[in-house]
Amino acid sequence: MSDSNHSIHEFDFNLICEYFLGLERQGPGSPEETLRALSFIPPLTPDARIADLGCGTGGQTLVLAKHTEGSVTGIDLFPKFIDRFNQNTEAIGLGHRVKGMVGSMDNLPFQENELDLIWSEGAIYNIGFERGLQEWRKFLKPGGCIAVTEASWFTPERPSEINDFWKDAYPGIDTIPAKAAQMQEAGYIPLAAFILPEHCWTENFYAPQKALQHAFLEKYPGNATAEAFIASERHEMELYSRYKAYYGYVFYIGMKI
Repeated sequence: MSDSNHSIHEFDFNLICEYFLGLERQGPGSPEETLRALSFIPPLTPDARIADLGCGTGGQTLVLAKHTEGSVTGIDLFPKFIDRFNQNTEAIGLGHRVKGMVGSMDNLPFQENELDLIWSEGAIYNIGFERGLQEWRKFLKPGGCIAVTEASWFTPERPSEINDFWKDAYPGIDTIPAKAAQMQEAGYIPLAAFILPEHCWTENFYAPQKALQHAFLEKYPGNATAEAFIASERHEMELYSRYKAYYGYVFYIGMKI
C-alpha cells in the first residue's frame, strides 16, 4: 500500500486528534442536512434521551440540541474532542442538558431501552454499519430512532481506482439499496435515506483542511508519519473530486421495531 492510500487507523491517534481538532467538523455534513434528517424523526419530549456516537467536537450535536428537547450525550474516543465538546456546550448555555463523555462505540454506557434517539454522523464505519445497527438497537426504546451517515455507492459499478480505494479503506461500503436492506434486517423500519450534497464535502470538510494541512506540515517538518497522513488526506480529496458521481455519504434513518 502506498503512503497515499493509508487507512486513517494506521496513523498515530494523537496526530489524528490534533489535526481534526483544528476543524469545526470532523466529517462531511452541514447543519441543514442534520436538520433534514431530524425532520424524519417523530417529535421528542422534554424527557427524551439522545446519544450522538462518535460526536467529535460536537458540531452536529449542538445543532441537534438546539432543535430538540431532552438530554443529549455525546460519546467519542478522543478525550481532547470531548474537552472541546463540553467547552462548546457551556459556551452556548447548554451544559445543563448536553454532556460529552469519553467512550467507545462497542462499550456504551447506556441501559437497554434507555434511548429515544441514536445519532452518528460520519462515524459508524469505526464499528461497521451492520454491527453498529445490530449492537446499538438494544439501547433504543421500542419506537426509538437511529440516524447515521454512511459511505455508500451511488451506482452498481464504478471505476477500479475508486472501487479499490474504498474496498481497502472500508470493505463495508455498499450501494444504497443494500444499506437500506441491512437496516431493515437489523430490526428497523427504514424511514428515509438521502445523499449529502456535494458542498458538505467540498466547502464544509475539505476546503477548511487546506490551510490546516500547510500549518500541520510546518509544525512537523520531516516527520514521516505527519507527512504520510497529510498525503493520505490530500489523496482522498483528489479522489472525491474525480469520482464524486460514484459515492458519498448517505443519511439513513430508521425506527426500532
